[in-house]
Amino acid sequence: MALENKVAIVTGGASGIGEAVTRTFVARGARVVVVDLQQEAGDALTAELGDAVAFLQGDVSDRAVADRAVATAVERYGKLDVLVNNASASRVRPFTEQTDDDWRLALDTALFATRNFMLAAHEELRKTRGSVINFASGAGLEGQPNQASYAAAKEAVRGLSRVVANEWAADRIRVNVVSPMARTGGVEQWAAAHPEQYALSAAKVPLGRFGDPMEDVAPIVAFLADDDSRYMTGQTLMADGGAIKLR
Repeated sequence: MALENKVAIVTGGASGIGEAVTRTFVARGARVVVVDLQQEAGDALTAELGDAVAFLQGDVSDRAVADRAVATAVERYGKLDVLVNNASASRVRPFTEQTDDDWRLALDTALFATRNFMLAAHEELRKTRGSVINFASGAGLEGQPNQASYAAAKEAVRGLSRVVANEWAADRIRVNVVSPMARTGGVEQWAAAHPEQYALSAAKVPLGRFGDPMEDVAPIVAFLADDDSRYMTGQTLMADGGAIKLR
């Protein structure tokens, strides 16, 4: 129960890696405000996990949704200790074919959503000396083809995180980043459709596989939410089986 009495917001927390984070946080004693577009998934999660979860349906790129999420945490659970900015969306196309709408989608749901939730949460996190966990991607770290808007948005999140880690250190708020490689629903579909391609990609990972969202990624997020990581800020943790090694 390492997160007992912690209150968290998890964006995109009703499916994929976000759902794994929500479930892990609850299992370790936290209460979670889940923000997600998927009403049905959010309702199912709330029905299963009970009072430990409060679901807020909304678009994370909307500043008003960020404000409502923080208000929900305080009204329902009395405080806010942890903010996890997991949600994002993008379209996969070559750089020369990406439209203004493609760029807006990636920047709004990754960079600006992260900014909005951090601004909305700052005062409450200052009171609790809390933790912010943002999400990066190998798409930005490696420059993966056809991912220009997404890669740019995710690297912008890393830059923002480093700056705010320095600025908010005086408030004892920690800001760190996780960059995962996990077998999400989308990866499952790709593996089923292209098993040989998937096997080749997995073989390139030093640990020989794509990570499991629940077993391999969520515990790293939970560590950054826990007081055991109280002397870490401004860092990017690679939850990718050794695929990328930062220097």
